[in-house]
Amino acid sequence: MNNGYLETTKNIYKDAAENPQVGLCCTTTPIWQLPDLQIPQRMLEMNYGCGSTVNSRDLVNNPKILYVGVGGGMELLQFAYFNRQNAGVIGVDVVDEMLEASRNNFMAAESLNPWFKSQFIDLRTGDALHLPVEDNSIDIAAQNCLFNIFKEDDLKQALKEMYRVLKPHGRLVLSDPTCETKMPESLKEDERLRALCLSGALPLNDYVKMITDIGFGTIEIRAKRPYRILDPKHYDTEELIFIESVEVCAIKDPMPIDGPCVFTGKTAIYYGDNEYFDDNNGHVLMPNQPLAVCDKTAGNLSALNKNDIFISESTYFYDGGGCC
Repeated sequence: MNNGYLETTKNIYKDAAENPQVGLCCTTTPIWQLPDLQIPQRMLEMNYGCGSTVNSRDLVNNPKILYVGVGGGMELLQFAYFNRQNAGVIGVDVVDEMLEASRNNFMAAESLNPWFKSQFIDLRTGDALHLPVEDNSIDIAAQNCLFNIFKEDDLKQALKEMYRVLKPHGRLVLSDPTCETKMPESLKEDERLRALCLSGALPLNDYVKMITDIGFGTIEIRAKRPYRILDPKHYDTEELIFIESVEVCAIKDPMPIDGPCVFTGKTAIYYGDNEYFDDNNGHVLMPNQPLAVCDKTAGNLSALNKNDIFISESTYFYDGGGCC
């Protein structure tokens, strides 16, 4: 990374590696509490994320895992908890000092966790725009509060790289800030604010569209939470800017002919008198049995104008078992 804002980002996180800065990113998700998992204090202090990318239902059958932007190594350690294979988890970072800090944190983790070995994690120097990883070799790829830093062209390239390295049906798990208020140009161009995961936040629909434009056929919105406020008193903005963090899983499924399946937490419930309702498009609704539906299916069901099907609003929480 050698252009403008990316160089600023690199310098900020070089300093954060050498001098941990609690609250550099405001994590809004409680730290995983798992049996026999102890996280070193310094690793906790270097938890520079805005959510979590670790989900146990993604991590069955010993998947090969890639994590980009290692921070203090906490999520790498959590991924290794589920994997426990030599080099089963790959960590990539452009900041050498952050890689070195993670190595030290893993040695501390070994003393706290008898099950853990540092060789479970393969740390590599590289950046998100040119991943040092083979094509179609990864089951689960993840990043936490990194991609929102990128400007549009770089974000597209980072997403293309994740798509390239994932196996078919592999999962890209992301946690990033989003913002529905138009971000002032002065804030968007502020290199430090962008590096601190504040001014690069996109509206959620734009964020999802960038992911699906790369080719991911299924999108899951798993969580959406309040994150930060940019106010006129402290920032160059005329109005209050509310930022949320979102956790998303993008699956490398084939793209459906009628467009991607995006799950935002909508549910369909059939409460008619028949034994079931079949929309003749692959979706069967049983009476009073809620079915999670993607936004596309929700729209199609709503267009039928039936008075015995209820479609909920988006909850922005989805944990599987849906229509597609």
